[in-house]
Amino acid sequence: MLETLWFCLVALMVAAYVVLDGYDLGAGIIHIFVAYSDEERRQVLQSIGPFWDGNEVWLLAGGGTLYFAFPALYAVSFSGFYLPLIMVLWLLMLRGISIEFRSHVESPVWRPLWDAVFGGASALLAIFFGAALGNVVRGVPLDASGFFFLPLWTNFGVSGALGILDWYTVIIGVSAFATLMLHGALWVALKTEGPLEERCRRLALHAWWAVASLVVIITMLSFAVQPQLAASFAARPWGYIFPAAALVALVLIRLWTPQRTARAFLASSAFIAMMLVSAAFGLYPYVLPSTIGPQFGLTVTNAAAAGYGLRVGLWWFVPGVALAIGYFFFTYRRFAGKVRSAQEGY
Repeated sequence: MLETLWFCLVALMVAAYVVLDGYDLGAGIIHIFVAYSDEERRQVLQSIGPFWDGNEVWLLAGGGTLYFAFPALYAVSFSGFYLPLIMVLWLLMLRGISIEFRSHVESPVWRPLWDAVFGGASALLAIFFGAALGNVVRGVPLDASGFFFLPLWTNFGVSGALGILDWYTVIIGVSAFATLMLHGALWVALKTEGPLEERCRRLALHAWWAVASLVVIITMLSFAVQPQLAASFAARPWGYIFPAAALVALVLIRLWTPQRTARAFLASSAFIAMMLVSAAFGLYPYVLPSTIGPQFGLTVTNAAAAGYGLRVGLWWFVPGVALAIGYFFFTYRRFAGKVRSAQEGY
């Protein structure tokens, strides 16, 4: 029971991170294309400025909770995915540096350089996070030793000598890129005015078609690549409520984007959350499936910490998360509304 509860908590924190940091990753992806002047690019950066570093708290919280609740999963995944994790770390650093450094020097080269770094790092992070999800859904070559290591790529197949990148994980990565681009466009449209807002709204409408098409593709491919998904939904049919909610949210994004940007952004947040919850539900009780044999996979039972630790940790988790939620509530209330001037900062 406690293991399942912690599995749900980790899944919710991962979803919170993707929803919150996802819109500023999306803003980074689109800012070069929708902002035509330095002032407009500053407006894009100001729209995420008070929030982006706080949003990454959920990545740290999710990693810390994973380490505490499922130490076996943490140890195995961080050793097996060592190379891409280091790449993600560098991309996170470059992205933060680019935001803070771009306005420190007046130069025709300096700002475009950091704008390119910001956009490139944001795009690559979206693709890498999507590929990471694809690796978890597909499974990794865990054997009786309990460890694995994956190169960046091999033959791009989903069986045999696996790599981190294959045709399936690349498609998931592209889908994540398109989804966060849509999410970011809606956020920037929500926070800005005038021509910039209109360009973001138009981009969101175009991106929606890519996301809708890719959702159909990745759903069919995921059920083909990972049999556990079909088994989970067949055993617990009530779980279909999660993909159904994701589908409804996707339709609402299209209906609300032209006139009701705030509602469209909330629908985009719900769509991302429900897609991730659907994946978690489909994999349960596995936290990391094995492509060698189901008996070698990590589950909520064999990867969890001792019951006493899970019980004590829950008492610390509740007030900690309450403080974090309070901070986010204050920040988003304090900086609510449109970005109206980009004369200072960024």
